[in-house]
Amino acid sequence: MPESDEGLAGLMVQINGLLPALSPAEQRVARIVLADPAGAAERTITDLAAAAQTSEASVVRFCRSIGLTGYPQLRIRLAAEAARKDPTVDAHVAGGAIQPGAGLSQIIATVAFNDARAVEETAQQLDPETCEQIVHALLKASRIEVFGAGGSSFIAADFQAKLHRLGRVAYFWPDVHGALASASMLGPGDVAIGISHTGTTWDTIEMLSRARKAGATTVALTNFPRSAISEAADLVVTTAARETTYRAGALASRLAQLTVLDCIFVALAARTRGKQTLTAEQPATRRGTGRKKAS
Repeated sequence: MPESDEGLAGLMVQINGLLPALSPAEQRVARIVLADPAGAAERTITDLAAAAQTSEASVVRFCRSIGLTGYPQLRIRLAAEAARKDPTVDAHVAGGAIQPGAGLSQIIATVAFNDARAVEETAQQLDPETCEQIVHALLKASRIEVFGAGGSSFIAADFQAKLHRLGRVAYFWPDVHGALASASMLGPGDVAIGISHTGTTWDTIEMLSRARKAGATTVALTNFPRSAISEAADLVVTTAARETTYRAGALASRLAQLTVLDCIFVALAARTRGKQTLTAEQPATRRGTGRKKAS
């Protein structure tokens, strides 16, 4: 049976997500595969090993690290990935590298392509069962803390605001020291959510670790499932963003994170439907104004 498009796209997402956890030699193989799946599919194992400046044994280890039995299976998957690609997509746009002095047309096309791909691939690999467990924990939570630093802090603040609109007791602490102290005071029945694209942000990891030690249920949102933040979390959900030239700007990763949290928010809202909830579109009305509708 041929693999689905989602499964094929999932291979590239999986390789990108596991990249930091691979050995240096395996990372070199992975980068060649990610940069040109079609070209890699045409290489023999000897050619690929030479291009990555490593051994054939390292190529085989790379295949096994990403869940494949060996190099023949990798070539089949890569060939299928190349065959399903839209031939109308400009390779320079799909590659995502924006060179200094690039024209605005290319910048617009590249940013739009990478943002759309991040959202689409994040949705494809998002685990509904894990999301359901997170929603269930949030429904029961007496207190929710959302943690994030740098670019992820804006995502954390946005999610806290959404939770507040649903009437949940939720907090976001922009000050690191306040967040660390608050995380330590959580307990059983509370939920702590840590957001980090790389999964290596020390502050956010420490916040989750303290919350978990205090007995709270901990949730991590990261792009790399084997990163350090995952070790501090009871539940892990992942994005599938491939940041390229301007990673410091947190471009595609920001939209991917919002996609995951929006899915959780909508699911939570759907399960609390019927309760009184104030939103920006439904402002509270004052009592006793005595005004009548105009006839």
